[in-house]
Amino acid sequence: MQRELLAGRGIQGSVSSRRSTGAQLTSSSVTFFERAPLMRIGVSGPHGTGKSTLVDELCGRLAGHIRVDEPYFVLEEEGREFEFPPSADDYRAQLRRSLRLLTTPSSGVVFDRTPLDFLAYLSACGVDPEAEVEAAIVRSALCTLDVLVVVPITVETVQKLPAVGMPELQRAVNDALLDLVYADPMQVCDSLVVVELDGPLRGRVDTVLSALQ
Repeated sequence: MQRELLAGRGIQGSVSSRRSTGAQLTSSSVTFFERAPLMRIGVSGPHGTGKSTLVDELCGRLAGHIRVDEPYFVLEEEGREFEFPPSADDYRAQLRRSLRLLTTPSSGVVFDRTPLDFLAYLSACGVDPEAEVEAAIVRSALCTLDVLVVVPITVETVQKLPAVGMPELQRAVNDALLDLVYADPMQVCDSLVVVELDGPLRGRVDTVLSALQ
């Protein structure tokens, strides 16, 4: 639980949200994903919404793709000790590492968290995200993604997934993340293709795969 709490190609075009409809993939779709070019996918969301599970499921369905662990685990393996509850400095460290991870040239990767996550956590802690990092740096990192998948709190995540610690923080991060993506106060998301999974849990993977075609 503590770990969960501590938390290319640039595609040009307007921000778009493809709502979860539980779309079914056809046999031709399956063939597409067996032969599709390697992509770079970022998955963002507050703790306790099934984000990491989705990353694993996407890697299982997309041939040749691997997960990139969230910065918490990367930093922990390097010996960093995180506070509990998380501190603003913990989120700053993860933000810096997330930016580094996204600027690596690897393809065929699904990122568990993006810099937007840690900006949202900082915002939830009362820190101004715009004062933490230059917007141009964040924009450059995010533009390496083919698609950003946003995994927000929904009725089903509350009812069907395990109860989370610090629910108030979860809600605050959820609101801050959606604001960063759609209101885009830092002007870093206008070139992203965004898939927001606000529908049933069961259709999440197929919804993302359909959007990638």
